Amino acid sequence: MKTSARNQFPGIVESVALGPVNAEVVLKVAEGVTIAAIITRRSADDLGLAAGVPATALIKASFVILAKDGEIGRTSARNTLKGTIVRRIDGAVSTEYGLDIGGGLTLTGVVTKSSAEGLVLDVGDKAIALVKAPHIIIAVD
Repeated sequence: MKTSARNQFPGIVESVALGPVNAEVVLKVAEGVTIAAIITRRSADDLGLAAGVPATALIKASFVILAKDGEIGRTSARNTLKGTIVRRIDGAVSTEYGLDIGGGLTLTGVVTKSSAEGLVLDVGDKAIALVKAPHIIIAVD
């Protein structure tokens, strides 16, 4: 599978909560690291999603919201992933960050240059990534 999504995390479905319109899918991608997605009920059925099924979470880097650890309060974002900044690439318009979230996984986030200047996040800093569950795409082979 080729995709433009920078973040591709294979894992195993832990749970599926089915509603009449949508479904919540929780995918375990590493020990202690889960990603929750909200997809349509029809997609969950079409993909055959159930506990134990292998699947992949896809997250566009631009859907990742970054903050320094300890600088956010409660949010409505279902996915709160803590880690350490391991990469920062500054460009003319945007800055790309790599966040080590454990289990050998690195989450890539891209923010505007002005946002990066305000964040003051550098390699080695503890950070938090927020990703809303509806922004997660689930794929199966």
